Amino acid sequence: MSREPVVVDASALGPYSPAVAAEGRFVYVAGPGPLRDDDYTADTVAAETRLALENVFRILAAAGAGPADVVRCGVYLVDIGDFDEMNAVYAEAFPTPRPARTTIQVAGLPGGIKVEIDCVAVLPG
Repeated sequence: MSREPVVVDASALGPYSPAVAAEGRFVYVAGPGPLRDDDYTADTVAAETRLALENVFRILAAAGAGPADVVRCGVYLVDIGDFDEMNAVYAEAFPTPRPARTTIQVAGLPGGIKVEIDCVAVLPG
């Protein structure tokens, strides 16, 4: 299996690649979370979801993909009570047909963030 890291200027809170392209077509994007310039500022779940998705899309763009190429997302929420707020922003971010998705409540996320989103995309062409 061939694997290549996607070169992108993205924040990471651990020893991992922001994304890896595999087999020439698949891009696995780690959950970048709602960071701006390596900094987290607590905000509403809607604002954090919007920023997390902007970061995901920036990483995808560096790999040559976009929101329409995403086939699966994982959404991690510290409070599942924030689902509707996250979901409203998420629904605006992806064209139809939207990717498959799993949303999970977690006990906590690195740095105190409220939402993290990862995804898998298939490169066009």
